[in-house]
Amino acid sequence: MRHGAYEGHAIGHHAPWGVSLSEAGRAQVAMATPLPGAVQAILTSPLPRAAQTADIISRVTGLPVIADTHLLAEWRAPSAVIGRTASDYPPAYVEWRRTRVHYPSVVFEDGESLAQLHGRACLAARHLTALSQSYGGLLVVSHKLLLGVLCALDDGPAAFERAARDEWGFAEIRPFPEREAPHPRPHAAAQPERPGKAERVVPTSTSAARPRERT
Repeated sequence: MRHGAYEGHAIGHHAPWGVSLSEAGRAQVAMATPLPGAVQAILTSPLPRAAQTADIISRVTGLPVIADTHLLAEWRAPSAVIGRTASDYPPAYVEWRRTRVHYPSVVFEDGESLAQLHGRACLAARHLTALSQSYGGLLVVSHKLLLGVLCALDDGPAAFERAARDEWGFAEIRPFPEREAPHPRPHAAAQPERPGKAERVVPTSTSAARPRERT
């Protein structure tokens, strides 16, 4: 499940990590119930807009929020584009964005590479599988890009581009494909000549459930 709409949302907007749900977003989340019958517990990203979504669902349904985990946090966009939309991106970021699918291990400034996001999503999938063996069906509350990659792990880091184009709506629930999570691929070893080993671009210019865990 993607979180509800947040304060200051705009199309193509990279939200600050600490932003909260808007009133419209809270209403969207409340209307997302009832949940699929197999859901027994809720797991969430620690970012406020996701954690608030999980808490609303928990209050409405009575299902426990068993944990929040950094593995479900949204793709870490570089600070240079936080709060901006595509019309206002720095030129160096536009260039990185144009070539990122070809060089998935290359990082822009303090952001997260496509390969790093895919690797984190693989770890998240294995974590979810382990938890489901203890709790049963899980509702995973997270973010558009992370969820898009999580549902297409077999595509590797290229899943990011499809996730970015996907119209996964606020508070929309989709089934998670039941399959074994692949191991992250060693992309760096196969890279053509680019920024190289540094891999970083620096531009010149249930009611009896356990208490919530943090992982």
